[in-house]
Amino acid sequence: MSESENTEKRWGVAHVHASFNNTLITVTDLTGAETIVKSSGGAVVKQNRDEASPYAAMQMAESVAEDIKAAGIDGLHVRVRGPGGNGNKSPGPGAQATIRALARAGLEIGRIEDVTPIPHDGTRAPKNSRL
Repeated sequence: MSESENTEKRWGVAHVHASFNNTLITVTDLTGAETIVKSSGGAVVKQNRDEASPYAAMQMAESVAEDIKAAGIDGLHVRVRGPGGNGNKSPGPGAQATIRALARAGLEIGRIEDVTPIPHDGTRAPKNSRL
């Protein structure tokens, strides 16, 4: 048995916050205490309106994947977070593109978990608009 078969995979956690204005990727160790690498949409595109786009998410994920591989991490568990609150709770357009780009970069994807905060009867919803 060779050494490559005997080595154990190192895992990390990718925290993806995908809103409709920006996409943030933070990769930590399994405990979440140590940040390994982080990136945002503003680091890869010039226009503010493009920060949440799938293209920006793909570019971020590719650069993050290079840094992760250099740190010796082979696999990721992904935690996707949407905007949350009383409004729209679905993740933004960069969430799916981020996961696809990380998988395409050669990283093994473990669990994909949705950690969008959901209010338990929080603030009052805005009134309906009458037309």
